[in-house]
Amino acid sequence: MNKRKERIKLLPILIVIVIVLFVLSYFNKEKVITTMKVNNWGLSFQEKNTCPVIDIDKKELEVSEAYHLGKENKIYLTFDAGFENGNTEKILEALKKNNVKACFFLVGNYLEKEPELVKKIVAEGHIVGNHTYHHKDMATLNSKEEFIKELEDLEILYRNITSSDMDKFYRPPQGKFTMEQLQWAKEAGYKSIFWSLAYVDWEVDNQPSKEEAIEKLKERIHPGAIVLLHSTSQTNAEIMDEIICEWKSMGYEFGTLDEL
Repeated sequence: MNKRKERIKLLPILIVIVIVLFVLSYFNKEKVITTMKVNNWGLSFQEKNTCPVIDIDKKELEVSEAYHLGKENKIYLTFDAGFENGNTEKILEALKKNNVKACFFLVGNYLEKEPELVKKIVAEGHIVGNHTYHHKDMATLNSKEEFIKELEDLEILYRNITSSDMDKFYRPPQGKFTMEQLQWAKEAGYKSIFWSLAYVDWEVDNQPSKEEAIEKLKERIHPGAIVLLHSTSQTNAEIMDEIICEWKSMGYEFGTLDEL
């Protein structure tokens, strides 16, 4: 009887201890989340035909298997696409004509609405990369589980369309990320792909002229450049054959991300 009374007396104390531990665990978790530094990928072009300056520690990128440059004297073409507006076919024609392979970073909406075009991209030897299912600001996600789900949901959709596994290349939407997320991507088998050359080509209703685009792309190209273009750009569709020929005349060859 005495032992039973002692256990009853101890019960409130145990309950208090459990509650305290739960609260401490919760706030420690929130502390980890809120101290994750959000990075915005940016480039500073300072010299013609020279790799731009980035404000991220290159060693940190290497540890996370994140890339913005490839091998010397090679160019790596990549295209981001959140939707289709009729320009991808022309881009594919130019790539095929010049025997150049690229990587198309696609989202869930694109795969759902353009399964036949996705199959064509794959059939012509191009890589399809993971641009997440919803193209949300990934840096705002609060957990590894949420982050990985964005990647895995796209993988599943891609597999259902192509009957093959998606290549493990990840590009953060809008270039927003945390270093912790790059590690999560690495643990999931992904290489994170940034870029060292881009220009304002994504404003569908405010496209640059062909002359403006070619001038910028010629001046900004550099050894090992990972080039980010948007396949929604009418200008890109119009200049693709010409700019590839220009870059070849400058002595560049074209590589693919699986060489990294």
